[in-house]
Amino acid sequence: MSLYKDQTLRIYNSLSGEKEVFKPVHEGNVGMYVCGPTVYSNVHLGNVRTFMSFDVIYRYLLHLGYKTRYVRNITDVGHIVDDVDDGEDKIAKKARLEQVEPMEIVQRYTVDFHTILDKYNFLPPSIEPTATGHIIEQIEIVRQIIDKGFGYEVNGSVYFDVVKFNETHNYGKLSGRNIEDMLTNTRDLDGQSDKKNGQDFALWKKAEPEHIMRWPSPWGIGFPGWHLECTAMSTKYLGETFDIHGGGMDLKFPHHECEIAQNEACTGHSPVNYWMHANMLTLNGKKMAKSTGNNILPNEIFTGDSPFLTKAFAPNVARFFMLQAHYRSVLDFSNDAILAAEKGFNRLMEGIDLLSEIETSATSTLDVKSWSKLCYEAMNDDFNTPILIAHLFEGIRFVNVLNDKRETITAEDLELLKSTLTTFTFDVLGIKNEKSSSNNSDKLEGVVTMLIGMRDEARANKNWALSDEIRDKLLALGIQLKDGKDGTSFSIQ
Repeated sequence: MSLYKDQTLRIYNSLSGEKEVFKPVHEGNVGMYVCGPTVYSNVHLGNVRTFMSFDVIYRYLLHLGYKTRYVRNITDVGHIVDDVDDGEDKIAKKARLEQVEPMEIVQRYTVDFHTILDKYNFLPPSIEPTATGHIIEQIEIVRQIIDKGFGYEVNGSVYFDVVKFNETHNYGKLSGRNIEDMLTNTRDLDGQSDKKNGQDFALWKKAEPEHIMRWPSPWGIGFPGWHLECTAMSTKYLGETFDIHGGGMDLKFPHHECEIAQNEACTGHSPVNYWMHANMLTLNGKKMAKSTGNNILPNEIFTGDSPFLTKAFAPNVARFFMLQAHYRSVLDFSNDAILAAEKGFNRLMEGIDLLSEIETSATSTLDVKSWSKLCYEAMNDDFNTPILIAHLFEGIRFVNVLNDKRETITAEDLELLKSTLTTFTFDVLGIKNEKSSSNNSDKLEGVVTMLIGMRDEARANKNWALSDEIRDKLLALGIQLKDGKDGTSFSIQ
């Protein structure tokens, strides 16, 4: 479908703070790099939301006909606890605590990451490089930065000289931070005495004897700084200047700011034309955090095994829910919000199912062409999925009035209505062509609740054999019972 693909695509550029007309470096081709996960724990729902935003962007670029190379990395080394230059690598720390090899941690949580994204119907990126697979490239970038006079080595570690860089460049231009203010507010911390100033960041860190992950380098045995890997991998696969660099809002500083500095120190020019940042996901109006218990894992939505949910929800519903907010807006997750999304999702699917029953006429009383154009205008306006979804529901209204024979439509306009609804719903938004399993879930919950009641009665009569039989047979079906002081609950494994 190409009726409105020639409209102008505008992207909000975090660097300029404005929406800009998208002009790729190479006509007809797009290079996009997105910072992937640090694989030391299960992927959290906020991560899923960020990656989903870029999955939709990738899908729409493909739909517009761009040959798109999408690179999303796996950080499997070099990410220090609390994102500072001193401390323990997150992956190495987890490996030490569990007494396993670091690559076992990496493998476990990389598999989890891919499994979750597959359930949410993500397209795989074109390339998914790892930090450990690009140590040579990272060492070479450190060499170049030192040769250009912006890096210095102290006791086996190499740091980026932010103050010297800022004499000829603008460190802080992405985040809007002023280097003088940053230097004034920097405290002299123990372990940072090797730095010329507190804002300098590590390019290469000397590995202490207890550090597990280590590589030889011209400066001694060590490991790369966190920011270095993305500079190495993005430029290797997309070139010194590429189109789009994305990630979560929390990465704007220091990670992306340091990336810009590293690239400009090597090449003398900005590496990226459009910086894009997805906003955060909150839970019941508060920041998600494991430490406070205000947290929900992506898989818990599918099982309903969370105190924040009253039931399980299909992956399609969870995806539809997340796309109802613009990627640059804060999205608040709650049980009521996803229940409402489920109703909307089912209405959308039911309307699309009715398309096959619409009869055509010699004339159209609906302006389908203008409506289809509005769908493109929404996505061309910085990938505005909530506005697109509103237009899709207007399309469903068309379907309903046509089905009731209150309006008429020609065969040509009906084909445009069908193709627009299905293309944007399934291909661009990435919704699978299936209805929510909410009715089946409700029936299953009723049956299990009935069996729990029978088990409670058996236990009250001290019929332990029947009680255990009910529990074990449910477990064999993937339904685990949990006895607590407030009664028995269940989860689907």
